[in-house]
Amino acid sequence: MTTQLSKNQILITELLKRESLLSSSEIHDQLNFSNSLLTTKRMLSNLVSKKLISTSGKGRGTKYSISKSYNLFFPINLEEYYLTDVDERKIITHFNLSLMKDVLQNAPIFNKQEIEELYSLQSTYQKNISDLSKNEYNKELERLAIDLSWKSSQIEGNTYSLLETERLLKEKETASGKKKDEAVMLLNHKDALDFIVENPNYAIPLSISKIEDIHSILIKELAVDKNIRKRRVGISGTNYKPLDNEYQIREALENCCNLVNNKSCVFEKTLLALLLISYIQPFNDGNKRTARIISNAILINNNYCPLSFRTVDSIE
Repeated sequence: MTTQLSKNQILITELLKRESLLSSSEIHDQLNFSNSLLTTKRMLSNLVSKKLISTSGKGRGTKYSISKSYNLFFPINLEEYYLTDVDERKIITHFNLSLMKDVLQNAPIFNKQEIEELYSLQSTYQKNISDLSKNEYNKELERLAIDLSWKSSQIEGNTYSLLETERLLKEKETASGKKKDEAVMLLNHKDALDFIVENPNYAIPLSISKIEDIHSILIKELAVDKNIRKRRVGISGTNYKPLDNEYQIREALENCCNLVNNKSCVFEKTLLALLLISYIQPFNDGNKRTARIISNAILINNNYCPLSFRTVDSIE
C-alpha cells in the first residue's frame, strides 16, 4: 500500500510514537496547529484509514495511538534511503517475531484502489487465455518458463542472455564461456516451474515440506544444503540479521504458512509468500528463488496470472 502524508500528519505520527492514548484536542494543542480542531480530526480520521494510527474508546473518549501496522504502511523515500550509507540506515536489524502474528494477521496489504486494479488485470488475463487453444496456452507457459528462469537467475547474478536461456531450455544447448552452475540454475528453474504446473493443487495449503520440496528442485546439483539451515547467514548490503536458530526458523516458516493459508485474497497470499520467505531466509542459499516459485505456485494453483519478473531491473 502506498500513501502520501502532509507535514502535519507526519507531526501527528511522530507525537504518537512518543506518547500513546491522546485525544484529538490533546494532539491539536500539543502540536499547536494553526488550523481548526475539526481539521485536525479529519487528519486523524485519514491516518486511521491509512492504518498508521489506531483508536480506542468512543465519542469524546476516543484516544489515538500509533498502530501495530505503522511500519508496514508509513511512506519512505526510497532514493533517499539508498543514498544513505548502510550503517546509517534506520532499520530493524533483528527478525521481527511479532510481525506475522500481531501485525500481518490483521492488516490488509492492499487498499481498495489497488485491489480493484489487480482484479481488473486478472479479468483481462482470464479473457486473454479463454481465447487460446490448448496448444497456444502451452506455448505461453513455455514462454513463461523461459522468461521466469532467465530473469530469476539474472537477479541472482547469472550471466546467460534471454536468447541463450531459450536455447538451453528448448534444445539443451549450453552457452560457451559460461559456468556449468549457471546452466544448472536455469534448468532447475524450468524443472520447478514444470513441477508446479503439473501439480495444480501443490500450494494449497502451503506447508514447510512443500517449500522445502521446491527449494530442493532449485538447488539440485548446486552444492547447496537442503532443508532448513542450521547455521547463521548474512546478507550483503544490509545490517539485517536473520534468525540463526533452527527451531525459531522453523517456527517462523510455520507462521508464514499459516498466515498465507488464512488469507482469503490470492494477491495477499502471493505477496506475503514472496516477501516472508525472503525475510525469514530459511535456507543457506536459494531463498529468493524459492520465494518467486512459491508465489507463482499460489497464482497458478488459483488460476491467476503468473509473474515472469521480466520487466524487473536486476541491477536495481
